[in-house]
Amino acid sequence: MDPGLAAQLESFREARRELEASVLPLATSVDGRRFSFQASLYGLSLQAGGYVLLEDGGTTRLGQVITLDLDQLSTELILPASADGGQPNRTQMMIRYARGEGVILDGDFAPFHDVTVRPARSAEVQAWLERSARPGAKLRLGELASLTDVPCLADAGGFNRHTFLCGQSGSGKTYSLGVILERLLIETDLRLVILDPNSDFVRLGTVRDGTDPALAERYRQAAQGVTVLSADAPGERRLRIHAAEIDPATQAAMLRLDPIADREEYATLAGLLARRDRSALEALPDSAEPETRHLRLRIRNLGVFGFTVWAPGEAGSVLDPVHDEGTRCVVIDLGSLPSREEQTLIAAAVLGDLWRRRHERKPVLIVIDEAHNVCPADPPDQVTAQAAEHAIRIAAEGRKFGLYLLVSTQRPQKIAENVLSQADNLVLMRLNSLADTAFTQAVFSFVPPSLIDRAVTFRQGEALIAGKISPQPALLGFGARISEEGGADVPATWAHAR
Repeated sequence: MDPGLAAQLESFREARRELEASVLPLATSVDGRRFSFQASLYGLSLQAGGYVLLEDGGTTRLGQVITLDLDQLSTELILPASADGGQPNRTQMMIRYARGEGVILDGDFAPFHDVTVRPARSAEVQAWLERSARPGAKLRLGELASLTDVPCLADAGGFNRHTFLCGQSGSGKTYSLGVILERLLIETDLRLVILDPNSDFVRLGTVRDGTDPALAERYRQAAQGVTVLSADAPGERRLRIHAAEIDPATQAAMLRLDPIADREEYATLAGLLARRDRSALEALPDSAEPETRHLRLRIRNLGVFGFTVWAPGEAGSVLDPVHDEGTRCVVIDLGSLPSREEQTLIAAAVLGDLWRRRHERKPVLIVIDEAHNVCPADPPDQVTAQAAEHAIRIAAEGRKFGLYLLVSTQRPQKIAENVLSQADNLVLMRLNSLADTAFTQAVFSFVPPSLIDRAVTFRQGEALIAGKISPQPALLGFGARISEEGGADVPATWAHAR
């Protein structure tokens, strides 16, 4: 390269660098509620979801950055004449800088112009959190992502709204759901019914080694009310149900009966159920009536007689602890059941019975993990359709009866729309799919899209929470579990080099 041209190029770059570095961090607000700002890209310490202090002389305001983008401005630059007496060189230059928008969280909420903006300090954010906290229990879920020494506190009262938790495989979704359930156990009196398809929460009542002794003792006291029902557990802890406890629509769906096409068998089933015979399907009596023989043959061909959940001759069922107010938390270990059909049947029976007894108005948080198996957008069979229908009813009308949902899944688009759309709380972890991100933005329009966009950059255990549990959206890193984890990944020892 010609030495003169190289010198001019370096002069150009230096001039642009000086201009870009001189961009002042200034903010403006025309309504006192929202603000826009600019800042230099050099040493940029602001980030979307982070907190800033807006300083105007003796007036300070606390704000949160919602969007942060790269912007540029065209300007004319006049380079000096070369040493050989040439003419000054005029050229167009693009100046790059950071531009963003935010909301005012605390202050006089008066308009302002060209005030200095800087990252807020931990003490400043902590003071605002204490001033703005609403009465009631707070759940310490972890720490703020931008200020790791400031706890992220969720409003426990916000769980009287439906909650949606979403994160792809490997995002820390199950671990983080455990954190939420643990904090609800020790900080509130809300009863929990957990549909656990992967046996992830079967040790929810067992404290992890190394837990702070004081916290461990608090948790042990709360965990005394945890009951785990599994297919292979003995006695009262065995996961079981009686056919007569299952609503007729679910029983008909289990037997693939149509009230019109299979009217004789359907009527026979209805007659058996009307007698409330607890052994109606577990041990259908022999009969000379063709409809009864046809029904028995259908049950045998479908393998229903072989379900492990039937409990002929046994007292009690899964529904007893579900409705027992003395049982604080019921973990229904669906993962211990040998077939998908039995898992779906128990889920449908529990949801249906909770809905049937809704007028008792006993507050309970119904946790549906891997909810795309229980209330999918496209149910693969009639029993799943029944379970989804119960979940949709609870989502639409359950709140006024004290039935609250916490629905967790990897893929939001796989959940029944009428369940998802009723959620007022969002806990969003890492999503790699842009389609899932766009879908989440459309459903949860009360959350700034720019913050949902950040989900593609989240590391394991990081999340966005918003809604009544966090009136101002917050980015956080989930804290440590108190209880032991139930499920675990298969060890990848096969990947080790020989």
